[in-house]
Amino acid sequence: MSTDVATEVEAPVQTAPVGDPGMIGLPTFIVGTIALGLVLTGYVPASAVGASIAIILPATGLGQFVAAVWALSLGQNAVASVFGIFAGFWWSYSALVLGLTHNWFGITSDAAIATQGIFLIAWLITIVLLTLGTLRLPAMFTVLFVLIDLAVALVLYGTVGDAPGASTAGGYVCFVFAAVGVYLYLGAMSAATGGKGLPLGRPVLT
Repeated sequence: MSTDVATEVEAPVQTAPVGDPGMIGLPTFIVGTIALGLVLTGYVPASAVGASIAIILPATGLGQFVAAVWALSLGQNAVASVFGIFAGFWWSYSALVLGLTHNWFGITSDAAIATQGIFLIAWLITIVLLTLGTLRLPAMFTVLFVLIDLAVALVLYGTVGDAPGASTAGGYVCFVFAAVGVYLYLGAMSAATGGKGLPLGRPVLT
C-alpha cells in the first residue's frame, strides 16, 4: 500500500502596493486654486476671466485625474472619489469659461449669468455632499472642504445676486483653503521622505 504524502506549497504573500496619490493631487490642486483666487480677487481684468485656464485645464484637471487613477490602482476608493470629483470640477469649469467666451454652446449673453448659476449650484451641492463624506477623515480634510463650500457659495451669490464683493471674498477664501492644501502637502511630503507627517486632527465622526 502506497501512502500519498501531500506537500503543502505556500503561496507567496501578495503585498499591497504603497503610495500616496496626494503627492500629485495636492500640488496640482493648490496651483489651480491660487490661479482661480487671483482671477476672482481682480488680479486680472474681469474681461480676462479665462486667464487661469492655462493652469487649470492642463495642470490641475489632469493632475486630479492622474491622482484619482493612482488611488484606484491602490484600492483607495475614498481618495479616488475626492480626486475624481475635483478633476470633473476643474475640467467642467474650464469648459464653462471657454464655452462662454467662445460661444461654443450657443448661450446668449442674457442667459450667461443663469448658466454660471447652474454650474455653481450643481457643484455646491456635490461638494457639500463630499464634505459630509469626509466627516470620518482627519479634521483637516473636513476644514478644507468646508472652506471650498464657502468659496463656491460666495461666488454663487456674487454671480447671481450681482454682488461682485461676494465673488471677491470667495477669491480670498480660495487662498485660505489653498493654504490648507499646502499644509496637507507638506505633511505628505514629510512622510514620503522619511519624516513625520503633520497632525491632521481628530475626525468629526468616529
